[in-house]
Amino acid sequence: MKPPYEISPAILKLVSTISEKIGVINATHLTKPPTELRKKNRIRTIQSSLEIEGNTLSEKQITAILEGKPVIAPAQDILEVKNAIVVYDQINSLNPLSIKDFLKAHNMLMVGLIENAGNFRTKNVGVVKGSKVQHLAPPGHMVSDLMKNLFGYLKTSKEIELIKSCVFHYELEFIHPFTDGNGRMGRLWQTLILMKFSPVFEFLPIETIIKQKQENYYKALSDSDKVGKATPFIEFMLGVIDEALEEVTKNQRSALTNMDRLIIFKEVIQGKDFSRQDYLVHFKEISSATASRDLKFGVMEGMLLKQGDKRLTTYRYV
Repeated sequence: MKPPYEISPAILKLVSTISEKIGVINATHLTKPPTELRKKNRIRTIQSSLEIEGNTLSEKQITAILEGKPVIAPAQDILEVKNAIVVYDQINSLNPLSIKDFLKAHNMLMVGLIENAGNFRTKNVGVVKGSKVQHLAPPGHMVSDLMKNLFGYLKTSKEIELIKSCVFHYELEFIHPFTDGNGRMGRLWQTLILMKFSPVFEFLPIETIIKQKQENYYKALSDSDKVGKATPFIEFMLGVIDEALEEVTKNQRSALTNMDRLIIFKEVIQGKDFSRQDYLVHFKEISSATASRDLKFGVMEGMLLKQGDKRLTTYRYV
């Protein structure tokens, strides 16, 4: 059974802008950022997702744990980080359509933190904020069937992954299938679903932006509960994805070396003669002086053949 939601004008507009940005990333060969930037994004992802759940460790402390250095912090916070590192290191081996992998990921994420890691809850639970019950989850005996139905939607729906990932994230939080770890599993699994849409989603700072908009994140969940459909949450999450794409595009392009740019532009120009202006049109974030240095470097390295002089200068890849 399809979970309830509508495709609003806001959703259509965001899907369009997100698709355009992914197209730009693919066209400029920025799908996989440099190694150092990938490591930084992964640390930010882990820190942000866990901070939303109350973890106190900083990016610097998480980096130290990754490097095997001692960290002074609450034992539970350190274990949460270590578990998250294990899961995100194995994210490419997980199948987003598999309940077995879903439970395996929860076990890796929550082992040593709760007794029934990797198992759906069987008892009734409610989500409490302050002194109020914010959300009364479905009864424990319904959880297994509800999750089978949700994975069935993932497998059979013709909807694009952008929307399905948001629907899954919301429905997971609504069903609340685990005694703990639902929030971090929702964010992890949405990323995994989106990676089927484009590999760039493995490196997007989605959790960082959610953390920055944490109150709005919970409000979008609450608004969807109130109207009985995922539409408000889909709109919110697509907005987060759009913002994350904008940020990662800027960061990745600014991290490119002159050799990176020359290699990228070679595929773009496809053997045609080009000018410095053509180069600048493609790399809008660099200055004229930087473009000139890139092209001079290309000539010195034997990658480019320079023709003409001054304003009439053109280049061709050798």
